[in-house]
Amino acid sequence: MLTSLSIKNYALIEDIQMDLQSGFTIITGETGAGKSIMLGALSLLLGKRADFSAIRNQEKKCVIEGSFNISSYELKSLFAEEDLDYESQTIIRREILPSGKSRAFINDTPANLSSLQTLGEKLLDIHSQHETLSLGDNEYQFLVIDSLAKNTATIKKYQAGLQQLKKLQKQLQELKEEQAQATKEYDYNLFLLTELQQAKLETGMQEELEERYEELSNVEELTEQLGSAINNIQQEEVGAAASLREAKNNLQKISGISSQYQQLFERLQSVNIELDDIATELESALDKVEANPSELEQVNTKLQVLYNLQKKHAAGTVEELKEIQEELAKKVAVSENADEEIARSEKAISEKKEELHKIASEIHTSRKGVIPKFIKEVENILADLGMPNATLKIELEQQKEFYTNGQDKLNWLLAANKGGSYNDIKKAASGGELSRIMLAVKSILATYSKLPTIIFDEIDTGVSGDIAQKMAGILQNMGKNMQVIAITHLPQIAGKGDRHFKIYKEDAVHSTITNIKELKGEDRIEELAMMLGGKNISDSAVAHAKALLN
Repeated sequence: MLTSLSIKNYALIEDIQMDLQSGFTIITGETGAGKSIMLGALSLLLGKRADFSAIRNQEKKCVIEGSFNISSYELKSLFAEEDLDYESQTIIRREILPSGKSRAFINDTPANLSSLQTLGEKLLDIHSQHETLSLGDNEYQFLVIDSLAKNTATIKKYQAGLQQLKKLQKQLQELKEEQAQATKEYDYNLFLLTELQQAKLETGMQEELEERYEELSNVEELTEQLGSAINNIQQEEVGAAASLREAKNNLQKISGISSQYQQLFERLQSVNIELDDIATELESALDKVEANPSELEQVNTKLQVLYNLQKKHAAGTVEELKEIQEELAKKVAVSENADEEIARSEKAISEKKEELHKIASEIHTSRKGVIPKFIKEVENILADLGMPNATLKIELEQQKEFYTNGQDKLNWLLAANKGGSYNDIKKAASGGELSRIMLAVKSILATYSKLPTIIFDEIDTGVSGDIAQKMAGILQNMGKNMQVIAITHLPQIAGKGDRHFKIYKEDAVHSTITNIKELKGEDRIEELAMMLGGKNISDSAVAHAKALLN
């Protein structure tokens, strides 16, 4: 529960400190005194985004700090998940700096807004004035039923599955679009692929064909030059071979004189052997050279096919053509195998839908199970609050569609009077009736959720007299099991509080500031009397105030 609240330099508040206890606490004050400012500051502790304009003195930082006794609420695992230091007396602090930056701390450890929101949901529920209208909001109606049914974990599991389903459906859609596009281009792609496949592309083939083409195109030149080369080597008297042999014989005669001449002889002998080999290869090459018009035409045809393919596909090499062939093969395969892939994708979607339907059915069953008891409890409380003939009807129907929280359609209907027809709750109830229904819902939720603290901001809107007295009794009973703080304008409710604080404005030297003080004894009687009869307090108002306190 909230044990203390400190607010410094926020809106009209300069510096206030509240020490709080368990039970039922009342906060009163004139309209505009600053009650909503206090709630705004408190909401910052629950992770609401900070507004720099809320700083009173913008040369100083704004600090809001709340201390919570959480020893009885089994929150150690939550602190571990959020990587926070657990303390049974936990302190949450928000700071808004003059620079406009905002900082948050939990037990002096820096924390992000997500951690504040996660922890805040377990510590405090602030019922604002406009929240009463959310009774007609379908999302809030689901929230109430799911809280009672304890569906949080199951719904998270369902939502994770729903995300997977949407991903699978998106993949199927993309696959179908690809198939449609591939089908349009299939015939052309297949034609291009067949062309490339018929060319029997191999690495290095272009170079080999071009070289062979040059050989076949230059037979006469090759014959003439190879013949001349052979003749120049092998001519009997002036050929290179004959001259080399002559020189070798000369050196052989003097090779024994020194190692130098021996080495020169051996080198010359190696050259002689190499020259003989060259002559042999030249003769072999010359033997192979022959005109072959048929082969020349074949080689030329293959080269023209390659050149045409390179031009068509804007490719510079055979390797690039092979890469294009692989891409075309993939595109053709997509079209040819698309039906199988689509069938697999549709099967996966069908299985995921079946899985989701089972989870949604669990959610539906648990919701259906808590509704009768919830209706009965709400109607019993409404009877105590002056609506004895009001009946609540909750329609729950499982649909085929998958929604964000299951497959259910939910609708709350109200018949406010005996024999009246059921209508949408926000249309069937007046403002005061909505306030009473919301109090009934909140009191039931508080029992189920075991929330440490709940704050009601004018839950009594639209009610008065005996009904206000009965609402006060419900709030007082709630305060026996949890900390209840009520901001109210009704003396009937204010008189039931275990403690009573008053928020008021006062003029300082240069500005107006909001303060708060606890009322006891005569001060409390005086406040209740003013709420009953105005600033001119009569004896009867004082007597009535004393009666309310008793």
